[in-house]
Amino acid sequence: MTLNNYYHATSKVAFSADLLGADTSADVAIIGGGITGISAALHLAEQGFSVALLEAHDIGWGASGRNGGQALPGFGASMHKIHQLVGAEASAQLWRMSLEAVELLHAQIARFNIPADPVRGYLHAAIKPRQVRDLKLEQDELATLGAPVGRLLEGAELRARLDSPRYLAALEDNISGHIHPYNYTLGLAVAAQAAGAKLYAKAPVSHVAQGETLTLTAGAHKVRAKYLLVAGGAYLGGLLEGIAGYIMPVGTYIMATEPRADVPALIPGNEAVADLNFVLDYFRRSPDDRMLFGGRVSYSTLPPPSLGASMLKRAVSVFPQLANARVAYAWGGNVDITVNRAPHFGRLAPNILFTQGFSGHGLALTGLAGKLAAEAIAGQAGRFDVFTRIPHARFPGGRLLRMPALLLATSYFRLRDML
Repeated sequence: MTLNNYYHATSKVAFSADLLGADTSADVAIIGGGITGISAALHLAEQGFSVALLEAHDIGWGASGRNGGQALPGFGASMHKIHQLVGAEASAQLWRMSLEAVELLHAQIARFNIPADPVRGYLHAAIKPRQVRDLKLEQDELATLGAPVGRLLEGAELRARLDSPRYLAALEDNISGHIHPYNYTLGLAVAAQAAGAKLYAKAPVSHVAQGETLTLTAGAHKVRAKYLLVAGGAYLGGLLEGIAGYIMPVGTYIMATEPRADVPALIPGNEAVADLNFVLDYFRRSPDDRMLFGGRVSYSTLPPPSLGASMLKRAVSVFPQLANARVAYAWGGNVDITVNRAPHFGRLAPNILFTQGFSGHGLALTGLAGKLAAEAIAGQAGRFDVFTRIPHARFPGGRLLRMPALLLATSYFRLRDML
């Protein structure tokens, strides 16, 4: 068994990053070579800004190249929660922008001919009676927002769409879907580079000196810029104290089976699927008939032992048909969560913007986040500022105690998943 990333093994995009070999300057510096940073670089470069993006590892190394590939609107927090946080008007604006995020993703794939294997279709699956009630409430919420409302599938109709004994119901969603996230990320990077942006790999930023002109230290070199977008997500660490305590890196994991002739029949409509548990399972078919199955979390960010076998066991609990399956790939990485599971956008200074805290819901939203940051830097900050209205709190306990505090809190939700 090869324990590595299926997306890397099936990458179809040739991309070569720049190397930072000397001091440089740009209109805009960006920290983070994931979808947010690359999307911002692309939109800024197309508007004539000079851009220097700095990535500590390789482009797409973080969550953008490791995630479950599920692209959907909304946020890690429910729309009911978003409504409570910001009110009716702003929550409606946020919902519409989350829909735009999905459409932007598909538009960029088409515009740049990115081999990301886009598929529309999603099933939100319920395991328990109370989750069936939650799906009915979600139908009502979507109707209130004016969104397309899918059918609630139960019984034989559900089993025909999702051949698993585990689920009681599933809500159709024809807006969401799935893609190959690493090809998408690299495809955007190729487009950003072609537009004139400089994307530097292996350029970890160790210090940011603020001022009218910002100075970033990356290894032996300096990058000077008028504006900075911070988009390092779960891998930013404590580089900028002003935002460090608002997110927690959490490990999540995926496995891919070997190709199997029976996989298409498990999800005949080729939808992406996720359940409603706090510690959820999410899965989909690959174009080469593998089951890509994600789940588990690690609040210590340490991978579970025997990762492939552990993930296969979870997959078999959903699809007993996979009992004799073999794991071909298993991998994981960190996502950045916030206390309220809503995205955290804002400013550290008039010329320093940040986006973080997508809370496992960022494949589509990160692309729009980059576009909104580019709009704000170009002088049109209205849409970016709607996101800044979402209130946030630091994780309790400081750097030493925030992880034990989170473990204690999430133990309750794990127990609730079992009831």
